[in-house]
Amino acid sequence: MDDVEKAILISYDESGAIDSALKSQAVSFCQQIKETPTVCRLCIEKLCFCRLVQVQFWCLQTLHELISVKYALLSLQEKDFMRKSVFSMCSFEAIDDQNNNAVRILEGGPAFIKNKLAQVFVALVYFEYPLTWSSVFVDFLPHLRKGAVVIDMFCRILNALDDELISLDFPRTSEEMGVAGRVKDAMRQQCITQIVTFWYDVVSMYWNSDPDLCSGVLDSMRRYISWIDIGLIVNDLFIPLLFQLILVDGGSDRLQGAAAGCVLAVVSKRMDHQSKLSILQSLQINRVFGLVTGDGDSELVSKVATLITGYAAEVLQCYKWVNTDDAKGVSLELLNEVLPSVFYAMRNFEVGTTFSIVQFLSCYVATMKSLSPLREKQLRQVGQILEVIYARIRYDPIYRDNLDMLDKIGREEEERMAESRKDLFLLLRSVGRVAPDVTQIFIRNSLASSISSMSERNVEEVEASLSLLHALGESLSDEAIKTGSGLLHELVPNLLLTRFPCHSNRLVALVYLETITRYMKFVQENTRYVPVVLAAFLDERGIHHPNFHVSRRASYLFMRVVKLLKAKLVPFIEKILQSLQDTVARFTTMNHLSNEFSGSEDGIHIFEAIGLLIGMEDLVPEKQSDYLSSLLTPLCHQVEALLINANVLNPEESPVKIANIQQIIMAINALSKGFSERLVTTSRPAIGVMFKKTLDILLQILVVFPKIEPLRNKVTSFIHRMVDTLGASVFPCLPKALGQLLAESEPKEMVGFLVLLNQLICKFNTSMHHIVEEVFPAISSRIFRIVSTKELPSGDGISSEEIRELQELLKTFYTFLHVITTHDLSSVFLSTKSRGYLDKMMHLLLHSACNHKDILVRKIFIRLIKDWCTTPYGEEKVPGFQRFIIDGFAMNCCFDSALDKSFEFHDANTLILFGEIVLAQKVMYEKFGDDFLAHFVTKCFTSAHCPQDLASQYCQKLQGNDMKALRSFYQSHIENLRFQQNGSLVFR
Repeated sequence: MDDVEKAILISYDESGAIDSALKSQAVSFCQQIKETPTVCRLCIEKLCFCRLVQVQFWCLQTLHELISVKYALLSLQEKDFMRKSVFSMCSFEAIDDQNNNAVRILEGGPAFIKNKLAQVFVALVYFEYPLTWSSVFVDFLPHLRKGAVVIDMFCRILNALDDELISLDFPRTSEEMGVAGRVKDAMRQQCITQIVTFWYDVVSMYWNSDPDLCSGVLDSMRRYISWIDIGLIVNDLFIPLLFQLILVDGGSDRLQGAAAGCVLAVVSKRMDHQSKLSILQSLQINRVFGLVTGDGDSELVSKVATLITGYAAEVLQCYKWVNTDDAKGVSLELLNEVLPSVFYAMRNFEVGTTFSIVQFLSCYVATMKSLSPLREKQLRQVGQILEVIYARIRYDPIYRDNLDMLDKIGREEEERMAESRKDLFLLLRSVGRVAPDVTQIFIRNSLASSISSMSERNVEEVEASLSLLHALGESLSDEAIKTGSGLLHELVPNLLLTRFPCHSNRLVALVYLETITRYMKFVQENTRYVPVVLAAFLDERGIHHPNFHVSRRASYLFMRVVKLLKAKLVPFIEKILQSLQDTVARFTTMNHLSNEFSGSEDGIHIFEAIGLLIGMEDLVPEKQSDYLSSLLTPLCHQVEALLINANVLNPEESPVKIANIQQIIMAINALSKGFSERLVTTSRPAIGVMFKKTLDILLQILVVFPKIEPLRNKVTSFIHRMVDTLGASVFPCLPKALGQLLAESEPKEMVGFLVLLNQLICKFNTSMHHIVEEVFPAISSRIFRIVSTKELPSGDGISSEEIRELQELLKTFYTFLHVITTHDLSSVFLSTKSRGYLDKMMHLLLHSACNHKDILVRKIFIRLIKDWCTTPYGEEKVPGFQRFIIDGFAMNCCFDSALDKSFEFHDANTLILFGEIVLAQKVMYEKFGDDFLAHFVTKCFTSAHCPQDLASQYCQKLQGNDMKALRSFYQSHIENLRFQQNGSLVFR
């Protein structure tokens, strides 16, 4: 063993016994050898005399790299030596005839070495064939007489040629595509006929004595069928041989599967559809149908199932594209013949990955529309398609416990099935449209069958049947569900009245509740089933189900049911509240919180449902007050107790108490959603008093926990709710609420605060004047402390998240200003306390209007112009404002920004913005008269060297009443200026 061999062995060592420094040194030494001029001869020599597979692999890898990267740099002698040497190794010839100790790689070498040698051979073919090494394949064929060793190697070469160059399953460069085309053309012309003859001779001679060798030959052949002359395979010799191999009793599964793969390649070959149909008809594929009923785990059955489904897909394509009635008739006949086996395969096996079950069946269902009305045979096929869907949406029982506990395995399986079901349910809807009666009968029968066994063991069947019924409901109109069209009048009552023995299973319980909810419109019309629905949601099948996930989902679905049935539930309110006592108690007793509910809104839907029930005016006032008081009082007492003890909480208790308070606020908020403003302020003011007292208590949270963001957000959300619920009667609470919220506001909290103010202003208009006047200075002070009048802060210390928050704050501030101006409150800006911020505010708006193209900002300016300016030459409310608008806003925003290259007239939003620009000019003329006109015309027309008559036209359009004409004229003017000035004014 020389140093080279030692270095290679050390570099490939994975035992960990070799010192890392020595291994690194060995790797470097091997790399140096690769760079030597004689590396080619060295590698060939080692391949001839060294039996170490590590050395053989390294040499072959080095040769492959040399050919791939540096082949053009080699001398003609080196290339010739490499060709002869590699060819000799592949054809089982000795490179050195005089040395009897020479190693032959094909003799007992491992498969990966032979594959690597084939890869090197194909690398030479890439550069040499057919221009230089034109006879490579013809020269190789005589060596195949040497027997199985060389035949096997030739198959490996053909496989490598397909993998490395020809197959389109891998991405190829344009150069590689060109080489592949050249190689295929040369092989078609020169040697492919002889290769096909070789395939036939080997398989026909050795299929019984050496099935593995023949399997390898057929696997190679399958790869080439797609681009060789189909007549070489589809003939009286090869096709009978392939079917003989598929159908032989007691044969090799691998060989039979390889033969099936070749027939599938024939079936899948691209060609004219009429020619394809003739070939498909000649195959007599029905000979293999019986094989798919065998052992589903065998390789043969899987391959035959893939063949049959592939054949069916091709027949269907022929049916779609052939033109004559005779051809369509033949296609339909072949399709009807193969479909039963296809359906069987789809139900029982995983067919080939390239075949889409849903795509095929959807395509077939689409063809059924042209066959309407469906014949008996098609109706049977619809039933079989539904059986396929039913089979493929069923969970495997081995996952039952995982799915019930919803552990990691169960969660992954549920996600996989949810993804798979999307397409299958789309197919179900298509089938339902083509054959609605058959679909509903199938679902009825599958549900009845799964129920009839009354066993815990049929969980998957029950779940699948209910899922079918739910998916059917997704495709039906509300009217169809209401009237119980078709079999729904039978299906829905059966669903409601059935108690499944496997209801304790999480999946069954969930889909049962979802399905009931989906068909609730039927119950709305058939109120005799209301008690049955309530029982399903309120007993152990729903909200009281032992599985937390079911109970949580049931709460949400029950809230949806209450929203829909509402008035029809009045007689049952007492019973409902009694059933929910224990659920509500978890929120009305101290330390109720568990990890299941912590920080989520999952348990809150019950309170929303209760609020919807007890918030109806149909209730007796005294009863309504009692119900609400029994809920609000303990919740408020709990908050008060927590606030009193807040100062003595230790660090471990504090997060739990805060989470408790958060949950209580959400519960009260949800409860209040059922009460309308009219009820609490007009017809039953006592209810309003309760909510005002509750609001007072919850506002104390902001005093005790001023900087706890989740609590601030929840309290703010409740204030929003009370604005809608209490109306004007909320006013006495606002100063205190707004003062507390403003006291500790960071940029993120300030956004929520401004959104609340916007709601208040939009609801109460000028009644908010005093409150807005009080808070506006503090808001402005905060905003301008954070944001300058020109740009947002930046630098290494500012994160992208902070920038995003500041952008959101600025956008909300602009909306706030716009809401103020559009609700006749702009006089707030002129108050004594706010006037100091006016200049900064105007410059910030001006900068944004010119640079951010914000329509909202322009509207603010237009509104301010209307509000703060009287008729021409009248007294100004804000001294200097008119000059600021004419010099700043008019020129910068109405002229310069429109000339900017980013102002794209083909963009819809830009056109809207341009409309605001034109409207602003009209408003400025109406308010400022000739002062504006003279200044604007001088800057926009005269300074731009426009003809005088153009300026006159602008004045006429501006003074007229046709806004559309003014807009069109001004757009044309701007576009002409862009073209004429060629950037001097435009792209500054």
